[in-house]
Amino acid sequence: MNISSHYKLLHFIPWTRTKIYKMLLLSIIPTALFYFLDVKWLAIPWVPVALLGTATAFISGFKNTQTYNRSWEARQIYGAIINSSRAFGIMVKDFIRSEDKALENQLHQEIIYRHFAWLTALRFQLRETKSWENIKTKSYNREYLNYYKVPEWESSLDEELKPFLNEEERQYILATKNRATQIIAQQSSIFKKLNETGVISDYNYVSMEAQLKDLYDQQGKCERIKNFPYPRQFSSINIYFTNLFCILLPFGFIGEFSKLIEKFGENIVWLTIPFSIILGWVFLVLEQIGESTENPFEGSANDIPITQISRNIEVDLKEMLGEKDLPPAIQPQNNIIL
Repeated sequence: MNISSHYKLLHFIPWTRTKIYKMLLLSIIPTALFYFLDVKWLAIPWVPVALLGTATAFISGFKNTQTYNRSWEARQIYGAIINSSRAFGIMVKDFIRSEDKALENQLHQEIIYRHFAWLTALRFQLRETKSWENIKTKSYNREYLNYYKVPEWESSLDEELKPFLNEEERQYILATKNRATQIIAQQSSIFKKLNETGVISDYNYVSMEAQLKDLYDQQGKCERIKNFPYPRQFSSINIYFTNLFCILLPFGFIGEFSKLIEKFGENIVWLTIPFSIILGWVFLVLEQIGESTENPFEGSANDIPITQISRNIEVDLKEMLGEKDLPPAIQPQNNIIL
């Protein structure tokens, strides 16, 4: 997530420079053929170009709206995880009681630390790269990774789980496929044992199991977004329309500027190049921005900051436990925080 007021042109132009090169090439070739070789048929009417531009604008707007909705839904889900985690913390503190205060404190820490392990496993799963994601496959996105680091790619889940789980439980979790799912299953198993021994009353046991179900619901929503891409048919048609429009755009401008040759001279046709670059860049960048927004957990600069959110939850719940040695807040790198 970018936390500055806006993307600076210093960063935005290099990120989209291939689009500028593309439009420069697409506009120079037909303009040079028209000017130097007098290929008159290159001057096509503006109406078909405008009609295609209208359709392209419509489909680009549709894609950007839908990809924004995916990103906003992901942020809402993690907002719900924050609330559910805080509620889970106070339920553990208040519902798990024992006459042995040392045992009670130990149980509180063990259960809440297992919740930290769930948050850790979930964010590692969400940062796994899928075949349809763009952060590692597109050169302009790989270049942008020089401005920040993705924490889940810089460390291993094994190391991250060590502070939260004992060795036996950690090895068991690492051997499973869906680690986050199995961690909550472990929580449920512990709650069942505590209920059977009377540490958790029946009513409180039902409430805490309901809280685990809520966490499962939020995890499932994250997995839905992560594992189901923006529909490929809509993504493909947006690419086809945008590229076709950009190819025809210089021909339409040549047609319009050729009408002004008698008044302003033949050199007027060279204005095709800057106008084509500017207008084509707008449409190509709209497509690229939609592409960079459609996968909110892939590790891009526009991602939901799940690492920061998880750390904030950890700090909140450790303070509930009365701990003083709190982990530092996640700091932005070049105004980007993950």
